[in-house]
Amino acid sequence: MLNTDEILSTIEMLHAEHLDVRAVTLALNVNDCAATTSDAVAQKLYAKICTFAEKLVQTCDRVGAKYGIPVINKRVALSPVSTILAGHGANAPLKIAQALDRAAQSCGIDFVGGFSALVHKGITPAEDLLIRSLPEVLSETKQVCSSVNVASRKAGINMNAVKMMGKIVRDIAFATEDIRGFGCAKLVIFSNVPEDSPFMAGAYMGVGEPEACINIGVSGPGVVSSALNRFKQLHNGNVTLDQLAEEIKITSFRVTRAGELIGREVARELGIEFGIVDLSLAPTPTVGDSVGEILKALGIRKIGSPGSTAAVAMLNDAVKKGGLFASSSVGGLSGAFIPVSEDSALAEAVGNGSLVLEKLEAMTAVCSVGLDMIAIPGDTKPETISAIIADEMAIGVINNKTTAARIIPVPGAKPGEIVDFGGLFGSSPILDVRNDGGSEEFIEHAGRIPAPLQSLTN
Repeated sequence: MLNTDEILSTIEMLHAEHLDVRAVTLALNVNDCAATTSDAVAQKLYAKICTFAEKLVQTCDRVGAKYGIPVINKRVALSPVSTILAGHGANAPLKIAQALDRAAQSCGIDFVGGFSALVHKGITPAEDLLIRSLPEVLSETKQVCSSVNVASRKAGINMNAVKMMGKIVRDIAFATEDIRGFGCAKLVIFSNVPEDSPFMAGAYMGVGEPEACINIGVSGPGVVSSALNRFKQLHNGNVTLDQLAEEIKITSFRVTRAGELIGREVARELGIEFGIVDLSLAPTPTVGDSVGEILKALGIRKIGSPGSTAAVAMLNDAVKKGGLFASSSVGGLSGAFIPVSEDSALAEAVGNGSLVLEKLEAMTAVCSVGLDMIAIPGDTKPETISAIIADEMAIGVINNKTTAARIIPVPGAKPGEIVDFGGLFGSSPILDVRNDGGSEEFIEHAGRIPAPLQSLTN
């Protein structure tokens, strides 16, 4: 039972510490939008989104203002569009994506996710059509986001898809060269993709979900770092790591309670079922609103130095424990994100050389997602991009966790150069990709990396 007085006192205490609802995402099943022509599919999709999302933005703004917690993004996530592309021609993906863009603009929505394909065991003609359309779709639309799941614990890693995605990522970058390859920020490649995440670019509605529901993503790395610094000052720095973990857990509990209140009220006003609350510490470029600052509060003075992976593991675990105790509807990813360009402290660590690609990969083994908003040189070979994706997928498959890669090859950019994507997407130095081209033969083998022994759990 949500205690409103308790939540309101928490909101008052945390009001100045970057507590926000990062995303309210309306998830929609669009399988009933299948039709015999792509024009009809586009029309049905536009109509369905506008019908369900007509009042989403106004409702979020009103509820956020009521409690003093802003809702930063309002989004729609669809069941995978690849399922309704079956039987349609090469022109269908762009036509459908443009209809999604128009619907988003009509409703004032920030992003539409679900232009997605799940190909962890194989690729259907419709999924192949969608994936090959991504350079055109993501360069010709503004609000459309895409995800492709290429690996899972049960299926292993579809290396045919991984090989394909390396080239697709590179092609998207050059199709959006005028905006520094930013189209790649709207694509995420997954292992073990969650079916109810509210966070873009990976949000989509999975099988088994209702016709429509509201999923909410609460963020607050600034709240956690402030709580840790207050706790350390109170005890004159004489604290142990288990005591700091407990403080993170308590803070996460309070933030989750506040966020769920917002989500349930939005759902109630819209007359739509409430789904899950995702307590993911998703940073912003705002100084202080940073997962990197939390690591510093834990004693990692140089992010990327030895101990960084252990600190992320402790943070991720404490966040999940606090959220699970606060709500019976926790879902999505719920942990710590480490998106480099979106986190000022992480971007600074890349700039000063303490945080490198290999260390980031190690940290993704214990965070809640993976290599996120990683800017790399635009001339990185497609096979190398595929190999980076494969490494990230392997971490997810072996450890039975969600991992992802959102990699942005920046055309014309060299290691160390600063690229600025603007807004919540922030800026970052270009990471050096060492040993570029050293994995070409491995990627060319393609095929499938079989599921691990641990997958045989039935």
